[in-house]
Amino acid sequence: MARLALSPRTAFRLRTSKSEEPDAVDRTADARPDRSAPAERADRRRPLRALVRWTAMLCAFVFMVAFAVVLARLTLEPSPASKALVHTNLTPGHSLRAYLDQPELRDAVKQIGGNILLGVPFGILLPIVAPGTRGFLRILLLTAVVMLLVEFAQGALVTGRAFDVDDVILNTTGALIGYLLLGRRLSRAVHKRA
Repeated sequence: MARLALSPRTAFRLRTSKSEEPDAVDRTADARPDRSAPAERADRRRPLRALVRWTAMLCAFVFMVAFAVVLARLTLEPSPASKALVHTNLTPGHSLRAYLDQPELRDAVKQIGGNILLGVPFGILLPIVAPGTRGFLRILLLTAVVMLLVEFAQGALVTGRAFDVDDVILNTTGALIGYLLLGRRLSRAVHKRA
């Protein structure tokens, strides 16, 4: 039998016309995944994520303001009755030893634990309100500066209060504990990259 010889141009036309059949087009369209659906879902989630992030930041800001008010009330209110008892402490560890030498363990726990707890909210809320402060060293420095300012104000302006470097150390320790336990995770969750 004799074979029919086709020119290369005709052979190309025959091949392309077969692939343009409706069934072939439908099969290739069904085989490709629809990539627009995840993009549309992501577009719908972005405003929701932004709303959640801004709500979390607003709540953290409100709690930070409340914390500042509590801090001011606890540290900057005059205490004329204890004027004779207070003294300035510039030696790290001096007040801690005095707390631990007290006959009542409860008083030592109250002084040391209270100062540590006073710093915890700062370490939790600060990285949420200001994500640029996230990081162990940044939290350490910022907390130490704020607590130093509070202690300077206490010692210089408030009757019956004095500057105590051990309070700064304990408050900063509390902020670092709060940051490591909760602040870092919450900040990453709130300020998650899209």
